[in-house]
Amino acid sequence: MICGSKCFLVEVALNGEKQIKRVRARTPVSARKVIRRKYGYEVVILSSVEEKK
Repeated sequence: MICGSKCFLVEVALNGEKQIKRVRARTPVSARKVIRRKYGYEVVILSSVEEKK
């Protein structure tokens, strides 16, 4: 876990269906990077929003 990280909800399209993944990152851009590294660069990312508590 990185200092200053937050929880982001990233909406992705995997295998033709929309899914919401929870990612720990500092910024929305780095949350998208985590998703791309995990699922590949062909994944379509629809949105990334900070999770509100």
